[in-house]
Amino acid sequence: MAKNKPDLHIIARNRRAHFDYEILETFEAGIVLAGTEVRSLREGGGQLTDSFALVRKGEAWLHGLHIKPYSHGNRANVEPDRARKLLLHKKQIRYLGDKAAQGGFTLVPIRLYFNEDERVKVELGVARGKKRYDKRDSLAKRDSERDVQRALKERTRQGSDE
Repeated sequence: MAKNKPDLHIIARNRRAHFDYEILETFEAGIVLAGTEVRSLREGGGQLTDSFALVRKGEAWLHGLHIKPYSHGNRANVEPDRARKLLLHKKQIRYLGDKAAQGGFTLVPIRLYFNEDERVKVELGVARGKKRYDKRDSLAKRDSERDVQRALKERTRQGSDE
């Protein structure tokens, strides 16, 4: 019998990422954290809005990730908005650096989660910014899908009443 893959414990999602950007590729990266930051994340203290990744001097860094100070951390707490190093293979870092150097591409964190081994991971996306009309298309598509789902739900409800 095959072992089912356990659900990931998602800490934070970047909801704006799919709205503002077209995600072309995704990568899983580890992240260097202090012990109190991990404890704070277990309490649900992470926020990915307005965060981004950069490649500098052969290292990948995550900027804008806010991890609130741990409630019992006292002086062991670190700055909540500091830049954090991402753990990727050298080949991946080079690839992401080349992509980010190209015009129009950026590295956007999509979600922050604990994996099966209870390690904190970041899902990074290589993204291209959407234009205003692309965003309107996304909104229109989402609205039409919602209308279709509502109509199907109403139809099944009517079918069960008979």
